[in-house]
Amino acid sequence: MKLKQGQKLLFIGDSITDCDRAKPDGEGLFDATGRGYVTIVNALLTSVYPELGIRIVNKGISGNTVRDLKARWETDVIEEKPDWVAIMIGINDVWRQFDLPFMPERHVRLDEYEATLRELVRRTKPLVEGIVLMTPFYIEPNGADAMRAMMDRYGAAVKRIAAEEGTLFVDTQAAFNRVLETLYPAALAWDRVHPTQAGHMILARAFLNAVGFDWSRMERLP
Repeated sequence: MKLKQGQKLLFIGDSITDCDRAKPDGEGLFDATGRGYVTIVNALLTSVYPELGIRIVNKGISGNTVRDLKARWETDVIEEKPDWVAIMIGINDVWRQFDLPFMPERHVRLDEYEATLRELVRRTKPLVEGIVLMTPFYIEPNGADAMRAMMDRYGAAVKRIAAEEGTLFVDTQAAFNRVLETLYPAALAWDRVHPTQAGHMILARAFLNAVGFDWSRMERLP
């Protein structure tokens, strides 16, 4: 397990991360970390690794693009002083090019997306123990679908940054693709973007695998 005792793990992203988390803090009791993959990660870390006492903070905000993350990075990440930061952003950067095609000011093109995400990673690396970069995804098995194809290009940018900057990397699209070999997309997300609880479990598993979660410990629980 890469997470150590007493460390603070901060998640930041869009609605997939947000999932109705408490504002402004995004931590504590009564679904404060939301109802998505962040809370599943929190529950599994707390129940399977209780001795570590990992503190989870959710700073996702629905509708965000990488531009929005940059605008709030100082207050929502740097000032929080986390030990680890997990970033999943890009769905809205791509989606706005499809659902708002005549509003180019809302579009975040690939070059801006990649440059901005790389800037945030480089700014944060010296201040934390680790960063986990998670790709955006589109729950659509047809790789030739226009939005899926563009999302894959943004995901490839995340992979490049992770390799260049030496961060952990989570290919969320690959995690969904394995399940989509059996299930129709609507079984995981009515709009192919906002996952069901099963979809959020897929995200949580992919994240936990990246940080070295030992699933065999669950078999040893009483």
